[in-house]
Amino acid sequence: MTTPTDGNRRFPETRRGDHVELYQRLGGQEAALPDPYRWLEDAESPETRKWVEAQNEHAAAYLSAQPLWDIYRARLTELWNFPKSGVPWHRGASYFRTFNPGLLNQPRLEVAAGPHGPWRGLLDPNLLSEDGTVSLTAASVSRDGHWLAYSTQSGGSDWLTWQVRDVATGENGPDLIEWSKFSDATWHPDGSGFYYAAYDAPQPGEALTGTNRDQRLMFHRLGTAQADDQVVLSRSDQPDWGFRQIDITDDGRFLVVEVWLGTSRKNQLWVQELGSAQPFVELVGEFRAGYHLIGSEGDELLLLTDEDAPLNRVLRWNISTGERRDVLAQGAHQLDSVSLVKDGLLAVTLHDASHRLHLYSRSGERHGEIALPGLGTLQDLHTQPGDSEVFFGFDSFLAPLTPYRLQLPNTTPEVLGDTLSAQDTGASQDTGAYEVTQTFIQSSDGTRVPYFLIAARTLTRDGTNPTLLYGYGGFGVSVLPSFNPGMLAWLERGGVFAVANLRGGGEYGTAWHQGGMLDSKQNVFDDFIAVAEHLISTGVTSAAHLGIQGVSNGGLLVGAAMTQRPELFAAAVPQVGVMDMLRYHLFTVGWSWASDYGRSDDPQMFDVLRAYSPLHNLREGTRYPATLITTGDHDDRVVPAHSYKFAAELQRCQASEAPTLIRIQTRAGHGAGKPTALLIEEAADLFTFLEVELKGTDASQA
Repeated sequence: MTTPTDGNRRFPETRRGDHVELYQRLGGQEAALPDPYRWLEDAESPETRKWVEAQNEHAAAYLSAQPLWDIYRARLTELWNFPKSGVPWHRGASYFRTFNPGLLNQPRLEVAAGPHGPWRGLLDPNLLSEDGTVSLTAASVSRDGHWLAYSTQSGGSDWLTWQVRDVATGENGPDLIEWSKFSDATWHPDGSGFYYAAYDAPQPGEALTGTNRDQRLMFHRLGTAQADDQVVLSRSDQPDWGFRQIDITDDGRFLVVEVWLGTSRKNQLWVQELGSAQPFVELVGEFRAGYHLIGSEGDELLLLTDEDAPLNRVLRWNISTGERRDVLAQGAHQLDSVSLVKDGLLAVTLHDASHRLHLYSRSGERHGEIALPGLGTLQDLHTQPGDSEVFFGFDSFLAPLTPYRLQLPNTTPEVLGDTLSAQDTGASQDTGAYEVTQTFIQSSDGTRVPYFLIAARTLTRDGTNPTLLYGYGGFGVSVLPSFNPGMLAWLERGGVFAVANLRGGGEYGTAWHQGGMLDSKQNVFDDFIAVAEHLISTGVTSAAHLGIQGVSNGGLLVGAAMTQRPELFAAAVPQVGVMDMLRYHLFTVGWSWASDYGRSDDPQMFDVLRAYSPLHNLREGTRYPATLITTGDHDDRVVPAHSYKFAAELQRCQASEAPTLIRIQTRAGHGAGKPTALLIEEAADLFTFLEVELKGTDASQA
């Protein structure tokens, strides 16, 4: 069997099977498509394991040959080594936060009697595994501050294990809950137990690939076995429904549950009087819009909704009378979130992909804007309805997350300790040498699309700058300014970074999301390509120096862009991407993405998906960009078979001498909870690959 070559190195051999899959097209026609790498879907088979080992050796041979890799790894280690303090929150008489003093694989959970410390350790996940791959996923504290319910995940899998710890003693109780996923813990007001969501235990060998359906809402009473947990909600007649958000109103009267269907932004809203034997009242009994609880006052719920308001509004809904009235009407900008504080509301709005913070009365009168440090992102707003103390974090492209404290009615944020500016990270990185600009361009259909450019203030627009373009464009997720130590290493070596805000995201509300989903998904790729073309036409870079990167749905974006316009890019890095659009719904929670993608077993969507599915649009004999595909062997969100099959077919089709690699991390998943050591290693791979391919091979000697 002959295979294409990668420079002077041959690609690892990949067997092509003879499997053919039949699909129904609109009009009753049948389509027969070969699926020669179906065998790679079995991640545990000896043949797949051997293939993974060979591909990793092949990628390692390329990376280890670059002296630049050690340079990047050393610099990235310096840049990552600074104190990282999470945003505090308050329960009972105690304050809680996460904290990493520098290079710990996982942040520790700490507790203090006040927001300024001194802090003592409560839980250190670094002690839970030798390689740092067990992470703290969620931490929920009972209202009196006595009990901590916390979840961990292992090796990057989405599966959660819940345990309970006494905050005062730091000792665990006997409680152990397994096979929970996509869930927080919501404590009963009396601290007797908590609500969580769970699935049936998977069949042997299917923990990382089996479909997740029939989620149940459970109540766990402290000190009892999981087998004795009470089923609060279960809908076996609707196996795709789940119970994403579980809230108890501050007065302890009502249990409020968001019923979700996949990744759709639309949800039902069910309410039950806490402790009542009466069934839930379906306040919203259909999937017509999104409804999210802000808080309550007496019989009235305050809700954030996009019902008849694509940019969101706040309404009061009287549970007893059914009366509804607006508190905050839809404005000119996306209303991202709203929180109750003492005598008021805090509203976060999104202005061209950057956050603003506003204070209102409970009746909706505007009291003013709270000044944020600049163009960036507000993270983790922590409030309590009767408390004037507010905590939030803020970061930007050039400054790491900094926690702030507000003591209302004073509207001047106070910086909390244990933080460093970006200028103090690593070896005196001078972020003042760089600037962030925002540009608005027209996509192919005339739609106005923004992108951020992060580059040296002295940037020369001569078309030679190695430039990395990042995008996502899906599921109503907004891509906002955020700090990445790896990007600093890229900038200081002459790189340019661009971030596109594409349709399919949430930057401009529901209409912006809908403009990039289902049969409009091509708009996302067109927006991305339009930004790439603008970077080239304005002299920032050229096709010979332009690379693209995306993660998950962004990996799909990169796969579609490089197959549709291979000549436009010199390098491509699709990470944990959705590459097989015809079979994605058959694994783990893939079915839940159908609200954005549609499904191939729907004849109306088959041709749409087939037209852009990266795996199915590779063409033999095409010169594709240099490509580094990355995935994790424990990814049970986007199973690694997507990347395996795409890599195998890309290596077969590749007509250029450009490297065509796949890097499979072990004990790693979709990204959440990845240890610092792996983050640094992954970033060294990424930026070494990009610099070599976008600057030329001489860069490997830099």
